[in-house]
Amino acid sequence: MSTRRRTRTSNGITRREFIGRGGAVVGGMALGATLLGTGSNAVASRLGDGVGGKLSVLNWPLYIDEKKKLLKDFEAETGTSLKYSETLNDNNEFFAKYQRQLSQGQYPGFDIAAPTSWMAKRLIDLGYVQKLPFDNIPNAANLSPGFQNPPWDPSGEFTLPWQTGMSGIAYNIKITGRELTSFSDLYDKKFKNKIGMLLEMRDTVGLACLGEGVDPATVTYKKAKPALDRLQKAVDAGQVRRFTGNDYQDDLVAGNFAACVSWSGDVAQLTLDNEDLRFVIPDAGGMRWADTMVWIKSAKREPQVAAWMNFFYDQANAAFLAAWLQYISPVDGIETELAKIDPALAQSPLIFPPEDVQARLKVFNQELSAKDEEKFDQRFAEITGS
Repeated sequence: MSTRRRTRTSNGITRREFIGRGGAVVGGMALGATLLGTGSNAVASRLGDGVGGKLSVLNWPLYIDEKKKLLKDFEAETGTSLKYSETLNDNNEFFAKYQRQLSQGQYPGFDIAAPTSWMAKRLIDLGYVQKLPFDNIPNAANLSPGFQNPPWDPSGEFTLPWQTGMSGIAYNIKITGRELTSFSDLYDKKFKNKIGMLLEMRDTVGLACLGEGVDPATVTYKKAKPALDRLQKAVDAGQVRRFTGNDYQDDLVAGNFAACVSWSGDVAQLTLDNEDLRFVIPDAGGMRWADTMVWIKSAKREPQVAAWMNFFYDQANAAFLAAWLQYISPVDGIETELAKIDPALAQSPLIFPPEDVQARLKVFNQELSAKDEEKFDQRFAEITGS
């Protein structure tokens, strides 16, 4: 389900190779090609020496620079022996796999994990994570203002975002024959059996709610019912070809989808295969998501946890990571460092969405009751057939 941020293009081209060759469209603006120059890859952190010890981190696949230079730099600069696992493939799967250990205060085999914000909130509410050692994370001062005291962590004591991005609509203009500007466009009968939806409920249902004039930030199951009913009707009518994870890319490139719900960083890669592809945040708004770091309650290793987060909130390191991933960095003030890598990166609307786009982005309700959350999950499973 939440596998949106970790991919290679279907033809095997890496993100770095794409950056030198392609472009995309977001919010109606074209993205020009950029190039990561090999002469400007030096990454300087502000860490002190001698942290030492061990650290285990659980993250999503392909959520670091391709050659893992940053991981090597972290080990070299801190003297810490790092175990970095890329096996976090789905939020619900993660919770089911580790809930017993977490609930019993047992060490699950990792100190830091980076679940999506709504799952991070669940872990906070259940008491499965501990407050971050901010006294030893001076670079946390670089946290972007928009992520301070976020809905999933109102006190701001338990999380630091890893990366964040946007959910909107990707489409093939050669197939659609027109620009798409709303979620309702996905219900156009001309696109029957040519529409893709995501299995990530908060993205698909959030966009569907926006299309019905319902604010996902405060949505309840009752308020979402018209949007859910319309989704069900579209499925029953054969409008939706299938619900997907990140494999929507292949259908979009192949022309099986005229349009689909998608994630911001992906279409930039997909234009390598098809220059007719576009990404847009609907006029009614799009969804914003964040994958956020938490410190597992049963874990120790406070100096190493602090060193890890401090390292990645260094502006130079954050810029280097953003240049590879092309998502929205939660670290403020990285434009200068990005410009050192390539001036075009400091102007990228994927990394720095324009203000009018940011104003239309919503985070799905972080305060859902357990009863409403169960209703959402059950209904969405019925709609998707999963």
